[in-house]
Amino acid sequence: MPEIRFQIELPDGSQETCYSPSLVVKEYFAPGNEYALTDFIERSRTALNIASDRVQAKYGSPCGLALGQLAQIEAMAGKYNHVAEPKVRLLKFIE
Repeated sequence: MPEIRFQIELPDGSQETCYSPSLVVKEYFAPGNEYALTDFIERSRTALNIASDRVQAKYGSPCGLALGQLAQIEAMAGKYNHVAEPKVRLLKFIE
C-alpha cells in the first residue's frame, strides 16, 4: 500500500508533516490550497478513516498510524479556538 506524507502550514505559521497509509488524501487536498480549519479537520477525518479502512481490508486491522494522525490533527485544532477564521494550507505531498 503506497503511503504518503503531507506538509501543512497551521494558522500560526508553524508547519507539520502528517502521515497517511494511502494516497486517498490526494482526493481531498491539493498543494497550495488553503482550507478553513473546520473543513481541513473534516477532510482529514474522511481521508484518514478511508485510509485506515483500506489497511483493515488488506491486513485485517485498522491503521493505528492513520488514526493516531487524525487524533493529533483534532487535538491541534483546539489550539486555534481563539483565532478568527483559522486556515490551514497544504504545502506539499511527500511521496
